[in-house]
Amino acid sequence: MSLPRKVLALALIGLVALFALWFGGRTPPAWGALAVFALPPAWLALGVLRGNPRAGFWSAVLALAWFSHGVMVAYSRPPERLYAWAELILAVIVVFAASLPGLKSRFGGKPAA
Repeated sequence: MSLPRKVLALALIGLVALFALWFGGRTPPAWGALAVFALPPAWLALGVLRGNPRAGFWSAVLALAWFSHGVMVAYSRPPERLYAWAELILAVIVVFAASLPGLKSRFGGKPAA
């Protein structure tokens, strides 16, 4: 497994852990929010680890939603700001890790004309 795929898998697992702490740590736990936010990165991490070529693409697509959610929460709910910033950082890592193989194949290794 290549380094970008390892980083992508770790970032997705980090999102699962973050959402478990964020929504599972409430009293009572927000099971609906936990299912909506934690299950997609868990499934995608499993796909990345199994070598599914589409898992990286869908990770990057969903990372845009996670990034938007993080921005919204960071500016509107001060008590949850640290969770939101962690979500923002992990979402950016997911986008770059998922995009790096395509960027390397597009721009890397071509001789200058």
